Amino acid sequence: MARIGRFRNEAARAEYLRTYAAMERLWPLPSAVSDVPTAYGTTHVRCSGSGAGLPLVLLHGFGGNGLYWHDVVEDLARDRVVVALDTVGSAGRSVQTAPLGRDADYGAWFAQVLDGLGLDRAHVLGESLGAWHATLMALHAPDRVASVSLIEPNGVFTRTPARALLRMLRFGANPTDQGWHRMREWLTPGTDPTDVELACMKAAQGYRTAAGWARPLKDAELAAITPPLLAIYGAESVLSEPEAARRRLATAVPGAEAEIVPGGGHGVRGQVPGQVGARVARFVGQHDNSVPAER
Repeated sequence: MARIGRFRNEAARAEYLRTYAAMERLWPLPSAVSDVPTAYGTTHVRCSGSGAGLPLVLLHGFGGNGLYWHDVVEDLARDRVVVALDTVGSAGRSVQTAPLGRDADYGAWFAQVLDGLGLDRAHVLGESLGAWHATLMALHAPDRVASVSLIEPNGVFTRTPARALLRMLRFGANPTDQGWHRMREWLTPGTDPTDVELACMKAAQGYRTAAGWARPLKDAELAAITPPLLAIYGAESVLSEPEAARRRLATAVPGAEAEIVPGGGHGVRGQVPGQVGARVARFVGQHDNSVPAER
């Protein structure tokens, strides 16, 4: 049975919201926040930037929220509005009231968020688990997606290595401070999260997530992706198989672009935010006038 995400108790919720409020100070741009009602609950939205380009929707990874894009938002918002979401079913300021039990529900949720914001179409950028959600939107709401950019979409085009999943499960069973340090060194080497970001990540463990998990898409599903697609990988990622994913994309999604960043890990955006932000901004700008997919 599909679950509804929730905090374990009121104390966990209060601690998370305290760290969330501290993280808001990292956001470098003026922003407007709102809570958009959908059939799956209210979605917390943060909008920044302006310009003639189509809006860009940001989808965070596991354990994150929309504020974790603070290091690249200035690059992304130079000529368009950027819309950072707290994904329903994840820790954040969104409140889930109904399960996202099917893949198609993510497309429906996305369409309802755009409706609530008065938007017809938008570009979508997702990282890690957010890349899975972004892929589902490209599959199930293609007429609303101008392009889809994926950062470290582990488990989407190739399987996540079993040894990596086992290591993450072991960490989740006993998340000590020493374990956090070892996990960051292994999973996202070369990144340097602030104390505030780390506190928010730890507080997110007080939330019972219901945001789903990625699975490798079937060939027919890949062939059905119509929006322009960019995938960015870290060459040394422990969760992805970048070269295998690039080969599969080249065969199954003609025209898709795949970039592998030398020396990058799963946290490639945090390692080289300027490079990743500029690459996505360039790709998005090239597809502002893309033709909507026919359903």
